[in-house]
Amino acid sequence: MDAILLQILNGLDKGSAYALIALGLTLIFGTLGVVNFAHGALFMIGAFCAVTLQRIFTISRTTVDESRTDFLGNPMEVDTPYLEIWFGPEFGAALIDWSVPLAILFAIPVMLLIGWIMERGLIKHFYKRPHADQILVTFGLAIVLQEIIKYFYGANPIPTPAPSAFAGSFDFGAALGFDPMTIIYPYWRLIYFAFAGLVIAGVFCFLQFTTFGMVVRAGMADRETVGLLGINIDKRFTIMFGIAAAVAGLAGVMYTPINSPNYHMGMDFLVLSFVVVVVGGMGSLPGAVLAGFLLGILESFASMNEIKSIIPGIDQIIIYLIAIVILLTRPRGLMGRKGVMED
Repeated sequence: MDAILLQILNGLDKGSAYALIALGLTLIFGTLGVVNFAHGALFMIGAFCAVTLQRIFTISRTTVDESRTDFLGNPMEVDTPYLEIWFGPEFGAALIDWSVPLAILFAIPVMLLIGWIMERGLIKHFYKRPHADQILVTFGLAIVLQEIIKYFYGANPIPTPAPSAFAGSFDFGAALGFDPMTIIYPYWRLIYFAFAGLVIAGVFCFLQFTTFGMVVRAGMADRETVGLLGINIDKRFTIMFGIAAAVAGLAGVMYTPINSPNYHMGMDFLVLSFVVVVVGGMGSLPGAVLAGFLLGILESFASMNEIKSIIPGIDQIIIYLIAIVILLTRPRGLMGRKGVMED
């Protein structure tokens, strides 16, 4: 029982990242009809927003500490972050410690701006082009962004720790009445799952209960009719592209303590996220979320040693096998709409 619960938790953790990225992908496809292969790069840029803020917070000045001496008895030179100089040692250290959550505030405007630049500068020229052209140009853009990150930050992963308050693990075994320490799970992974739930709920509420969201949903169903009503639907779709970029960026920001950011992390998630979108159904937001968590849980169970001993390598291909089975039985995916990419 404890092994099953642990794998479910692992699956929800992976599924959260898949669902967030797939949600942004589906928002872009559903509104603009663009297959955006650069969306994984937006996830990567969000992660490096956290890295950048951490580096800004830790910019230091060398000072002399009279209370500490070296082996010759001379006062030692120490690097003191400016935040600790300006705000005091305790508050400054707390800001540095909480740099990842604070990076959310930094990443939102950055990702909105990047999304706007991408859509206005490149994507808008490919609205009426074949999907193959969209895939090629956005994949090329993803490679360019990846190499830019590699140039400025290097090729090695950059550790970005979670706040020390969440450095431990939660004892599910004791909480559920099992033996203590049988099921322990890192606090930050639980926070990431909760954060993903809040973001997903926020996006759905925005589309469902706001006037802006209702117009966007109407435009997704019949763009020409909404335009004839005098509504600038293109402007709203551009804003949705920025929101989708922000969702991917926030997913990357909060994922940095789980997986140290590196320049190819966007590509690592991109293909899997597209599989999630296709399995859920192209253009279906609920389908993308459902498929993200479903495939995350199945991948987690496939990674168990008992399963891999029976079918070696199953954890590497389980998502694709499930995708094949679902698409053979339901060609439109779990919740796909009729007519989407069927021309």
